Amino acid sequence: MATKYHVVDSGRWPGVYSYESSERRFQGKTDVCYVVAYRLDRKLRWEKVGWKSEGYTPQVAAEIRADRMKQIRHGEEVKTSKEIQQDKRQANQSIDDIATAYFEAKKGERWRNIDENRYKKHISPLLGQKSVRTLCSLDVARVKQNMKGLSAASIWGALEILRRVVNYGAKVGMCPRLAFVIEMPKKDNEVVEYLAPEDAARLMRVLDEWPTQDAPRMLKLAMFTGMRRGEIFKLQDRDLDFRVGFITLRAPKGGKTASIPMNQVAREILEAQIERRNVQWPDSTQIFPGRGGRQRTDCNVVDRIKEAAGLPESFRIFHGLRHHFAVTLANSGKVPLDMIGELLTHKSMAMTKRYGQFLPGTLKKAGDLAAELIMAELPEVAELETA
Repeated sequence: MATKYHVVDSGRWPGVYSYESSERRFQGKTDVCYVVAYRLDRKLRWEKVGWKSEGYTPQVAAEIRADRMKQIRHGEEVKTSKEIQQDKRQANQSIDDIATAYFEAKKGERWRNIDENRYKKHISPLLGQKSVRTLCSLDVARVKQNMKGLSAASIWGALEILRRVVNYGAKVGMCPRLAFVIEMPKKDNEVVEYLAPEDAARLMRVLDEWPTQDAPRMLKLAMFTGMRRGEIFKLQDRDLDFRVGFITLRAPKGGKTASIPMNQVAREILEAQIERRNVQWPDSTQIFPGRGGRQRTDCNVVDRIKEAAGLPESFRIFHGLRHHFAVTLANSGKVPLDMIGELLTHKSMAMTKRYGQFLPGTLKKAGDLAAELIMAELPEVAELETA
């Protein structure tokens, strides 16, 4: 049965109506609910305001209707009280709910499982049920205290996940932006991994002798170009310009598409891989296809290659070979740090400066050259006496 609305007082409160409850009682009488009506896009819209027992009156209902009419007149978005409350709930979800949406959006990305496990271990037990609106710096301090004894890098990683989750929530409308800045611990453990000459020679021998060549070619590409693991996995035919001699890196870690030179070793690696790919996956455009010819997401065989080559257990083979590429250039003294940064597609020189420690000979030569140049500019003593 449809609810029957009654005009309250068209003279004093136009557009305000009421109806009586069949169950609710207030002050010994039937409770009354107030409703307002207004036209939106030529359609009559009814909006429940509230019950008399909740403190609502015809005057309050009239004021709410006046607000809606003002919004309509000025072309603003008009939402009912119910819709406003739904928006508030939607925009104030728990950190766990936001994290669930965030990790779902990151499905398929390399570090997703590691980040999710870190979140579940260090963030969710302490802050998961809180909303971002109620989050404060003391909550972050609790996370730090709970991780006391772990490395600065581990604490930094956990807080970085919290920051990413909150930023994602704000971006998609699940929460407001954080009202304070999360103070991150300083990381002083940036390790530069590289191979001693004998280790590099042993690895190359294992790569050359490995029964299948997809993984060895990827590792060689990292070693001879400094490309990241994910960049190698993403490579497609369209990214290789053999005529000009450049490799395009789409959506690299730095964010912007970049290009790096294709040296002769890289050219030979890529040409051999494409020849092999065309036989096994003729319809794929991926240079190093994964299952079904699609983009590769992992390469477990590299761990067996690392073991066979007798490399240190701590050596992260893809990342380590990227470092090895940079260290080799720095040690040569022939390539400046800013150029190394360009080849590695670093976002800032701060990321490249770690390789400065491998330039002692070059720095000494620069100091000696400075002294020679300054001395050359000085006038002879005899000239000074004549003057």
